Amino acid sequence: MGRSRYRIVDPELPHFVTCTVLHWIPVFTRPATVNIVLDSLRFLMQNGLKLHAYVILENHLHMVLQSPQLDRDMARFKSYTAKQLIAYLAENNVTQILEQLAFYKKAHKDDRGYQFWQEGYHPEWIQNDEMMRQKVDYIHRNPVERGFVDLPEHWRYSSARNYMGQPGLIEVCRAW
Repeated sequence: MGRSRYRIVDPELPHFVTCTVLHWIPVFTRPATVNIVLDSLRFLMQNGLKLHAYVILENHLHMVLQSPQLDRDMARFKSYTAKQLIAYLAENNVTQILEQLAFYKKAHKDDRGYQFWQEGYHPEWIQNDEMMRQKVDYIHRNPVERGFVDLPEHWRYSSARNYMGQPGLIEVCRAW
């Protein structure tokens, strides 16, 4: 299917997005790397981004979010987190991952030594409540389906706890 399937229909409406680490490299295996993602989301949320649901797995993340400038916010999110994560990996001598990020970098990205995220984030417009429930359920069940936990709320890096009325690592907007 062509690229037109994945586009922002209306930034004021919620969209399901996926961000994948280049070549599916497992980077989010340490709390420090996950916190870089969460801190970036907190910052964007102070500036108009609404986060409805999320899950962070070892090499990708899914979110349902909306913003008056969703394309700009996603560009800022990916740019900031990439720089911070690469800096973290360098400071902590995680050379094997840095070497992979350099090796798999797209050739046209000659202005940098590394590429962290795969290009794009595949925005899918959430068209109705049924689709929203399906996407939120998919997000929360992702760690269960992969065999990491038995129940969605057991996965620390997800909004499943928020939806059960428990405190999560970051606030989410459960009102659609």
